[in-house]
Amino acid sequence: MKPKKVIVSWSSGKDATLTLLRLLENPDYEVAGLYTTYVRDEVPFQATPMAVVRAQARLTGFPLIEIALPEVFPPNAVYQARVVGGIRQQMPDVEAVAFGDMFCNGIEAYRRRYIEPAGWSCVFPLLGEDSRQLAQEILDRGIQTILTTIDTSQLSGDYCGRWFDAELLRQLPHTVDPCGENGEFHTLVVSAPCFQGSLQLRPTGIERQERFHCLRYQIFTSD
Repeated sequence: MKPKKVIVSWSSGKDATLTLLRLLENPDYEVAGLYTTYVRDEVPFQATPMAVVRAQARLTGFPLIEIALPEVFPPNAVYQARVVGGIRQQMPDVEAVAFGDMFCNGIEAYRRRYIEPAGWSCVFPLLGEDSRQLAQEILDRGIQTILTTIDTSQLSGDYCGRWFDAELLRQLPHTVDPCGENGEFHTLVVSAPCFQGSLQLRPTGIERQERFHCLRYQIFTSD
């Protein structure tokens, strides 16, 4: 059977990267590209500048669809229309959309409500798997990741700028999900098996936005 053409929801972090790697290994799918939603030239929550997302996409070799949102929390109808319209306009032969969601908390049903009526299937390569095992898989695969945003209501801001590694996983409070799936932290991937090269990151400081601590940095591409 011919593989389905799938586009990956790309946040710039570890979950999206692991999703991409899983799909590249799955003969049922052919990865056609990536898409990213952004507000004012930055990925919400990750606080990743779009220039960095574009650099990541170049390293993967896949085309990137950029979908602008009017605000971080637009009405559902606006968000869904922007995503569906952006994909349909720029990559009309897509047959499936993949997401890096891990928790069975209603997000799967939400995604299906606007993706499937557009004529595409939803793919969730990580859904329902154990967070600790997924965190270990991220390390085992050599996905190099740095914590770029911390919700200080759930985790100390001191973790901002730390590498996602075995030591960090050992030190995380037991109340924090190992993959930050409750929003405790967000990440940026600088190197992975699906990258042709890597991003060299030079931190320049920590920006505080209410309860969030965001790492600011300069990026240089090595390929």
